[in-house]
Amino acid sequence: MPSPTEISVAQLSRLIGLPGAPMLIDVRPCDDGGSGGDLLPTARQMKSQTVSAWAHTFSGQRVIAYCRDGGDVSQGTAAWLRQAGIDVQTLDGGFEAWREADQPLLCADRLPERDQAGRTTWVTRARPKIIRIACPWLIRRFIDPAAVFLYVAPSEVTNVAERFKATPFDSGDGIWNDRGDACTFDVMLEEFNLKTKPLSRLAAIVRGADTGTPDLTPQSGGLLAISLGYSRMFRDDVAQLDAAMPVYDALYRWCRDGTEETHG
Repeated sequence: MPSPTEISVAQLSRLIGLPGAPMLIDVRPCDDGGSGGDLLPTARQMKSQTVSAWAHTFSGQRVIAYCRDGGDVSQGTAAWLRQAGIDVQTLDGGFEAWREADQPLLCADRLPERDQAGRTTWVTRARPKIIRIACPWLIRRFIDPAAVFLYVAPSEVTNVAERFKATPFDSGDGIWNDRGDACTFDVMLEEFNLKTKPLSRLAAIVRGADTGTPDLTPQSGGLLAISLGYSRMFRDDVAQLDAAMPVYDALYRWCRDGTEETHG
């Protein structure tokens, strides 16, 4: 059983993807697989040797630090973070325990470059409806909680991407676009290696709402109606995104552990 300063794989797996989930820090050295490769979803790679310099970055946040096996690297990092007043636990068994439990791993090679504040930046067309809300939800919940989204005129996506080092999506530029019958949400799940059962179920709902096939799932028509309603409620695209995040939070929780419940 984990100590009070540790969290188990089973406990952490129930938190990832939810609003208010802890910040994950990967402190594996390069010789333990810490550069590139796979990460736990939302994890940010940091160097344990310089923890005293970056500890303040996570002030006020709940943090989970992990290394390869839950040993001295993550526990030493966590001790430094506690010195800085940060609420931190280590992952019992570390990365290897997570992988052995067949939990999802994020393909780090697909992550865009981060800015000086450690955030990824994305750009897409203004006036979002479905995909341009669903994909930011996916990114913030499973890839980068601090991600920034720029909504601009369609004709300016390419120029803004170049000038502000942003990654375009659902705009016709780059790899993050529809592919055949797969919508951009499907593509992100595939490329980031996040095709879990709940997220795949959610992807079908999103695909049906986005591709003019609302009969694809019983929930797709409702998501389409809600999305169109939100687009009429908000003039500010970022405000619309912030307001609509709980819609996808609720759908994800239903996809994860609510599908068997009925209401009569």
